[in-house]
Amino acid sequence: MLRGVAILGILIVNMGLFSLPEGLPVHQLWPNAVDGAVERLIFFFAQEKFKALFSFLFGLGLAVQMIRAEARGAQFLPLYARRLCVLFLIGVGHFLLLWDGDILHDYAETGFILLLFRRLSLKPLLVWAGVFLAIPVFFYGLTTYYSITSRVSPPLKSWISYEAEPHDQETIDETRRIYSRGTYGEMITLRARELHGDLTPDIDDAYVFALFLLGLYAGRRRIFHDIPAHLPFIRRVQRWGLGIGIAGNAAFAVGGSFDPSPTSVTQNVGRLCLVVAAPAMTFFYASTVILLTQREIWQRRFAPLAAVGRMALSNYLLQSLICTTIFYSYGLALFGKVGPSLGLLFTITIFLIQIPLSVWWLRAFQFGPVEWLWRSLTYWQRQPMRVSTGVAHVGAQHAAPLPREVI
Repeated sequence: MLRGVAILGILIVNMGLFSLPEGLPVHQLWPNAVDGAVERLIFFFAQEKFKALFSFLFGLGLAVQMIRAEARGAQFLPLYARRLCVLFLIGVGHFLLLWDGDILHDYAETGFILLLFRRLSLKPLLVWAGVFLAIPVFFYGLTTYYSITSRVSPPLKSWISYEAEPHDQETIDETRRIYSRGTYGEMITLRARELHGDLTPDIDDAYVFALFLLGLYAGRRRIFHDIPAHLPFIRRVQRWGLGIGIAGNAAFAVGGSFDPSPTSVTQNVGRLCLVVAAPAMTFFYASTVILLTQREIWQRRFAPLAAVGRMALSNYLLQSLICTTIFYSYGLALFGKVGPSLGLLFTITIFLIQIPLSVWWLRAFQFGPVEWLWRSLTYWQRQPMRVSTGVAHVGAQHAAPLPREVI
């Protein structure tokens, strides 16, 4: 269910990345009040929150699969390493053939590092999560200091410029031309040039890894294996997450930009606050869903989201296929022509299609199509796809708390 929620939130944020060249100021293209309000609402409620949730669930997935492997007496490390290799290849294919915003290859790369932490006890996991979260806090603290004083040493200034990835007008115009009027071959060539830089570690990888570690902590602590025993802890997380999330995300929304600035203090302070506020709001969302689903009526209401979550990889790639067809030149060619409000409408429409599609698919099949491919390549053996009535019934019972495949 949580992964189903994450798939919706990721599309809300990614819609703006599908529809516009990176670095193009949305508020200048659509200065009307409606689009401005929608953009700020997305900043407040969605930006980084669902990526954080997806990252948290990735770490949780490592713990769940490790526990299951130990229970079966199976070797965990070789199998999980193959899973990451296949995920990396799927991600690179997604990056080159569809969309340069792919996160899968980043997750696969960072996942190998996560394996080094898999045996740590609980307290060291939290300490290391804090260490990695401190890296973006330090970086955005530097950008804030620089914007206030305009005094930063040349090496630090170069580092800030590299991480902030400024986009010159020529690059923005060329990107806009290729995706709105260019050929598919030009798009692949453009993304191929960007791939090497995308594979290079950056500040965002440290942030994602901190969430991986927190997910691993939750899995090692077995919070999702015995939710009733952890309800007091989950309620505390909900309260603290809401308080920190509201304050920090309000500062971010006021700043009005995801990218740090060499001059704007408000923009930099907001971006700094987001490093802590986004995970806080993420945990508020997650804990709220967990608490609601302790009641049967909410389990029934959220059940369709479990189907979306069980096919999270397929649904993530399907979103890219649909959106690139809408925005790129080989489809409806709406690149650069859709504002935040219409983009939000597109998001809701696509997700409302994915919910019944996922429910329908899982009535007949054990896995989503890409999950099946991932699993078959991991085991290097064709996996059974269709399910009998008995297996389908069991899968439906356990889909939410212990999904068969966790991205």
